[in-house]
Amino acid sequence: MKNKKIVVLICLALAIVLVSQASAEVKKIKSLGQYTFVRVRGQIPTAEVMKMLVDRYSADIKAGFDQAGMSEVYQPFIDQLKTAEFEDTAWNIGETVQWMLFRSQGKVKVSGPLEWAGKKPIEAFAVKVKVGFKTYTFMIPKPCGNIAYVGMTEAIPEAICSLKVSPAKANINDPITVDMSGSQYAKSLKIEVLDKQGNKVATKELTPDSPRWQTKLDKPGEYVFKGTAINMADKPSANPCEARVYINYPPIASVVPSCTECKNYYGRPITFDASGSSDSDGEVTKVAFELKDDNGQVVDSYVDSEKPFTWEKTLYKEGTFTVAATAYDNDGAVSAPTGDSSKSFTVTRKKLFGLIEFGPMLAHGGDEYDLSDYVAYLYVRPGLFTWLNPDKISLTFTAGAGLPLKGSPWKTIIMAELLANFHLGKAYFGVGPGFTTKEVDMRKAGADAVGQLGFTVFDNYLKMGQIFFEFRAPIGRTFDSHKMGIGFRFNF
Repeated sequence: MKNKKIVVLICLALAIVLVSQASAEVKKIKSLGQYTFVRVRGQIPTAEVMKMLVDRYSADIKAGFDQAGMSEVYQPFIDQLKTAEFEDTAWNIGETVQWMLFRSQGKVKVSGPLEWAGKKPIEAFAVKVKVGFKTYTFMIPKPCGNIAYVGMTEAIPEAICSLKVSPAKANINDPITVDMSGSQYAKSLKIEVLDKQGNKVATKELTPDSPRWQTKLDKPGEYVFKGTAINMADKPSANPCEARVYINYPPIASVVPSCTECKNYYGRPITFDASGSSDSDGEVTKVAFELKDDNGQVVDSYVDSEKPFTWEKTLYKEGTFTVAATAYDNDGAVSAPTGDSSKSFTVTRKKLFGLIEFGPMLAHGGDEYDLSDYVAYLYVRPGLFTWLNPDKISLTFTAGAGLPLKGSPWKTIIMAELLANFHLGKAYFGVGPGFTTKEVDMRKAGADAVGQLGFTVFDNYLKMGQIFFEFRAPIGRTFDSHKMGIGFRFNF
């Protein structure tokens, strides 16, 4: 029982202490002027006089703000007071200020909370000082000049979003720059990138200290960049904040060679046609051609900036080649490789030719027939020509008749020969066996050793013209039956 009484007494004592402390937190005052901060004589001063007095006592004001724990507000107070609007107000009965600067025994002091409990309101000036988003309200009672702190309100402004995106039109994987540096009152920034269907393709968080972002888009079409600015109260901006970017559709390249099995096209022009290249949202402005051999080595290239975008190329090499076309549009976009933009073709060279050769020939007569030394013949020999190693070694086979320009005892002869020809540029020499029937009855038909010296007059790789000198020496027969002549050979 005794212990219970002790507990009750302790609780009552604590209650009394708390009540007394609470009542001591706010001091009620009924008069002003005993502890004035600055003295103002005469009538109630104007705002200009008060500004002058406050400026004069700036060091004392700083000491008071330091004591009140509001050192950070001192300098804005002094700076803004010079242009601040002094509003006429009143300290009404029952209203409280947080603290008040006053002077006691020549020293600047700061009171605790004060409540006006006088018989009537006190006329005063009200001054507002802004520091960031905070507004501090001070009251200066007239005419004592004490500075009283009424309170602070914080008004967080709505964030204003600003979004700039450049360029507005770009190609695939070109850099896109996003700039939100113009946003205001933002704690953080956010960007969303949406495609034409509304699908989100990218997001990015930014800050006012780092408000720029560079990105790339790898698909063509229209995109919307939506920005949001978040204020200090985590509230998103409400103003419209978006930009549109169009990613250019690249052109599509197409190339068609004039032949794919280019038989006997060595030395003949082949046309590569890229006129079928197209661009869905612009136009093709140029096409770049590239020709590679079967080892992947670039043989040649060409750029055509005029429609219909074709390239004529003559190849002096056999094999399989690949021609690729790359199209460029009016916005600088480049086509991607496709099956239509690259085609292979094979070039072969004509190696087997038909031929016909003709010309005059002299056949040696000899003294045994009491004839002149030589008899003229005209001959025609059809045959075949083939390259064993193009432009270096060839083989010719011909067989034909020689008609004498004199009568008996000279007879029409039949000649044949197989020559291996060695080419040195346009000149060549040929050697090989031949056969000739007898020119007169007293001679024998037989084998010949044939030699030729020739020169290629023209060669377009499909047809050739050659002139030559030929000497035929009999084998196993009298040398008197040798022959020599000149001729023209046409290979076709």
